[in-house]
Amino acid sequence: MRSLLLLTFVLFNTWVNATPTKLVVRAKAKDAKFIGSSIGGALVVVRKSATGELLAEGMTEGSTGNTSLIMKDPQERYKSIVDDNTAKFEVVLDITEPVFVNIEVTAPFNQPQSSIVASTQLWLIPGKDIDGEGVVLEIPGFIVNVLTPQTHESLSGKKTTISANIVMMCGCPLTNGGLWDAEKIEVRAMIKEEGKVLTELPLHVKEKANTFEEEFSFSDSGNYEIVIYAYDQRTGNTGVGKVNFKVNN
Repeated sequence: MRSLLLLTFVLFNTWVNATPTKLVVRAKAKDAKFIGSSIGGALVVVRKSATGELLAEGMTEGSTGNTSLIMKDPQERYKSIVDDNTAKFEVVLDITEPVFVNIEVTAPFNQPQSSIVASTQLWLIPGKDIDGEGVVLEIPGFIVNVLTPQTHESLSGKKTTISANIVMMCGCPLTNGGLWDAEKIEVRAMIKEEGKVLTELPLHVKEKANTFEEEFSFSDSGNYEIVIYAYDQRTGNTGVGKVNFKVNN
């Protein structure tokens, strides 16, 4: 009976002394905006560093943010680049003492072929909220989805269109002459037959935003693979998409 009372006292005392502490986490695409609801969000996982105990998990929700504030206005120390609608994951943790945590972000979560895992560590201190911009993790790269040829498609004609949909990691568009200028992004298709690279074909946006394309003639039947990559020398952003298919001429 005494043991039960002691345990009850300890648990009650721990609960009473626990202090609600807010934590805000955001994922921001490198050279672009925040990863939010429009692209499916970023998965955020918070764990105790020492034990791996899960403290919180969830998705960032909200908009990609204010374009002018993020991409155009001069940046100053302590000047926030988020507004009330900017995508975030927010949680309130009840803690009794400082806790060292791992914060891991997988983004964009609904684009597994292009998603990046970024992480950091920090101390959470009872009652000392980390809000406002919160913890911002940068997500480098491009989302690359091969459109044509399709996976395991059998092509009967010699000439086909090779195309890919490519956007920033937040979903922001690549257009000729735009804020994210498609003409300044190097996009090429590595064409491989039976594992051997035959050639590299430059792809360009022609009519539709984000759609990089070019025609190519296949002279021989066989098993082919196309590796499409995007590269921005100015920022170091990269992205890759792959597809396997057949040619029956």
